Amino acid sequence: MPYKILDSVVNSLDNEKYNFQIKCSMTNTQSTLNWEDSVPVTQEVEKSKPHINEQEQEQLIQRIKQVLSEQNAVLVAHYYTDPILQRLADETGGCVADSLEMARFGKENPADKIIVAGVRFMGETAKILSPEKTILMPDLNATCSLDLGCAPEDFIPFCDAHPDRTVVVYSNTSAKVKARADWVVTSGIAAKVVEHLSRQGKKILWAPDRHLGTYIQTVTGADMLLWQGSCIVHDEFKADALMALKQKHPDAKILVHPESAYTVVEMADVVGSTTQLINAVKFMDAQTFIVATDNRIFYKMQQAAPDKTLIEAPTGGAGASCTMCAHCSWMAMNTLQGILNVLEKGNNEVTVAESVRVKAYESTQRLLDFAAANS
Repeated sequence: MPYKILDSVVNSLDNEKYNFQIKCSMTNTQSTLNWEDSVPVTQEVEKSKPHINEQEQEQLIQRIKQVLSEQNAVLVAHYYTDPILQRLADETGGCVADSLEMARFGKENPADKIIVAGVRFMGETAKILSPEKTILMPDLNATCSLDLGCAPEDFIPFCDAHPDRTVVVYSNTSAKVKARADWVVTSGIAAKVVEHLSRQGKKILWAPDRHLGTYIQTVTGADMLLWQGSCIVHDEFKADALMALKQKHPDAKILVHPESAYTVVEMADVVGSTTQLINAVKFMDAQTFIVATDNRIFYKMQQAAPDKTLIEAPTGGAGASCTMCAHCSWMAMNTLQGILNVLEKGNNEVTVAESVRVKAYESTQRLLDFAAANS
């Protein structure tokens, strides 16, 4: 394979496992909910936001900083949110990270209240790890195609029909799905966990992202039954357009998140999680990078390596719709005004039933313990 995987198990695997032969059982199972018909278009979400000038923006920022301090609250923001929110999180002692690190930071932080700038499952994960804290989100309608496409009412019976398999779910899932799982994983450690389980002779039931599942199966050789979900953002990167861009920039290194289709993944020089891709830009000798993930990650990449050139991977090509245009429309729902509203009004609180939370905590904590032992 032409790509490299940062902080992964690939070097310990046999070369024969690199050939792309689907050894796993495949399933056409996917949520019966017709959520695709109501997916917001990123450009329309951005246009719908009230225009504010620099002075108004600065006033909002200063007011948020004041209220965060008064309420002993902390802001955690995902890499895919607006750069102004990422900057605000950094400046107020918060955190900018992937979903699990956001939740872990919130758990360890002494704040009584956590404001989660991200999507719904991220707020739920924060609540799973910090049940005693108040978790608020700027917009509870901000969700995720992977979460929507793996509805608990469909997924739980599917798991029950395959009792011989260990259930491993990606963190981009609801609390109820996490509660049914044996393991919760992130993209950065999923291959290590699956390899660990496979060596124990365990067969895997994987959900929800079929592309990430296929990628993990390819590098580990594990017996995996795949749920057929996908990330609506990463689905938009197309191999033909990426190849054309690479021809224009032959010296550029291609960085790909493994939620993309395999035809895109196999073109990558580095495949990894959001954090791993940022580290690739920082530490690799290359000067130019083509980045195939949500373009809001550029904010942290530019901070990590201000002298490097970053090129957005195309969302054109065969089959592209540009509904997302390399930026998640649900992430775009997070705004400064939304943050201030929840701080001042106390609305949009994230709740998780305790019976669900306890089970979801077990599968999530299992990952945290594994990561600590294998760091």
